[in-house]
Amino acid sequence: MIKRESKHRILILGVSGFIGNAIYRELYPYFKTYGTYNTTNTALEKNHQFFQFNIEEDDVYEILDIVKPTIIISALRGDFSKQVIVHRHVAEYVLAENIKFIFLSSANVFDAYSKYPSYEEDKTLSMSIYGHFKIKIENMLLRLPKKNVVIIRIPMVFGSQSPRITEIINLIDVNEAVEVFPNLIMNVTSENKLTQQIHYIINRNKSGIFHLGSTDLVHHDDFIKEIIETLQLQNKVKYKQVYTTNDDRYLAVLPKLNKLPKHLQLVSEDVLSELKK
Repeated sequence: MIKRESKHRILILGVSGFIGNAIYRELYPYFKTYGTYNTTNTALEKNHQFFQFNIEEDDVYEILDIVKPTIIISALRGDFSKQVIVHRHVAEYVLAENIKFIFLSSANVFDAYSKYPSYEEDKTLSMSIYGHFKIKIENMLLRLPKKNVVIIRIPMVFGSQSPRITEIINLIDVNEAVEVFPNLIMNVTSENKLTQQIHYIINRNKSGIFHLGSTDLVHHDDFIKEIIETLQLQNKVKYKQVYTTNDDRYLAVLPKLNKLPKHLQLVSEDVLSELKK
């Protein structure tokens, strides 16, 4: 019989997405774990831990009232303006109930800075719509008491079933070129390591801002080519090199203040190793 770790009731917003589902698989053996989904999926409908939730139409308060979570994890996708409203409602609930909110943000909150990697206390600044949206949610949450909030900034996430890997395989299958960015320097992570790190943050009741990426940096083109070699597809692939700038450009989130234990840290080679399994 599986032993539950604590009395926590965890609600994952966006459990049908790649990362949301990976978090659910990591946590549900140990906690009472619930999730929201916005797809027509018979398997999800049969799971009484899951609630269909359309951010365009539905009120998140109804689900919060039913689940009464002690921790909310947001891996939501969808219309940015609607997401802002949902997160505002969740933030109000978090404050009223004095519970924990874990928000999955992105390295893109720093995409206007290109000369250096970014650390937890660096000022956010983005040139992209996606980055702007993530900053807006972050700023909303940073107004809550610090003990109630975890902001997790993540770089590109890879895994055998990840959208990025699926896209690469599909492009090669139809003889289309895979885009690589030779001047982009980044760090990366894997679904397995990311979910273990989130599990640790929950267990240790951590709060604050975490940068959960590999401790080393890689060039985008080199890393994508290594992935394709790991998948043994190098003889079938065509590459399209994309230069957005003449100089090297960084999009990497590195930890300085909130470092996790050694066994929960990773390097880019670990991501490749997971793809070999």
